[in-house]
Amino acid sequence: MTAARPQNRISLALGGGGARGIAHAHVLRAFDDMGVRPAAIAGSSIGALVGAGYASGMSGEAIADLFLSTFSSRSSVFARLWKLRPQPLQALSGPGGFGQMDVERVLEVFLPEAFPARFDELTIPLKITGTDYYGNRVAVIETGDLRKAIAASAAIPVLFRPVVIDGCVMIDGGIANPLPFDLVSGGGGRVVAIDVVGLPKGEPGTLPARIDAAFGASQLMMQSITNLMRAAAPPDLFIRPPVDSYRVLDFLKVKRILKETEPVYDETRRGLERLLEDRPPA
Repeated sequence: MTAARPQNRISLALGGGGARGIAHAHVLRAFDDMGVRPAAIAGSSIGALVGAGYASGMSGEAIADLFLSTFSSRSSVFARLWKLRPQPLQALSGPGGFGQMDVERVLEVFLPEAFPARFDELTIPLKITGTDYYGNRVAVIETGDLRKAIAASAAIPVLFRPVVIDGCVMIDGGIANPLPFDLVSGGGGRVVAIDVVGLPKGEPGTLPARIDAAFGASQLMMQSITNLMRAAAPPDLFIRPPVDSYRVLDFLKVKRILKETEPVYDETRRGLERLLEDRPPA
């Protein structure tokens, strides 16, 4: 790893997408290997979790290793889920039979003990998005209980119960702002944004299953929001890893996701080199 270059202010936005967000690890490895430390990070859903780990000092390699050690073994995943009983254990086994789980408890059994508990433990400023269910707005969380903020941002409707913070009922941050690069824009710096929402995939003319249609509709909505935001004020570097083949809960496919999205590492490096040299987009 080379020495960091603090004179180049580059901020990072990590989008939501469930298991597809495993691809974020390649982006962080590129930042590490080029010695680029983000001036600020914004994250939604899985991007909030990955962003918190990175902002706490974890390397991109360590985050990839955490995903691998946590999800490579089906038996160890279900052993963790067993701790949540009597909550439903079907959540990671397939697309059917979902029940609303307590996302805070899920994070409790899957996150390592050393994972930071509060925003003031972070070494990089972090903003996390939630969706204010009754207020119909983006809620930006940047102080207080970090794990609760991540839980709120990851509270995907149907799968997880909403999370209440300061009297505000929160659901998945991706509903209102799936890729919050606007939160780290301005100030003369550059912004790198990573979109892992993906798009529904299937054979043309084939009707999707009910749960696939629900999640697919959510993907389409979130991509529409991101496209409108990009049209209004695009980030300086926008990367969309090839994650369409994966569902939101495909964490058990961690090895395959990391392998198939590995080219993102080189794409990120090339983009960072352009930003550091202040060259226009190709």
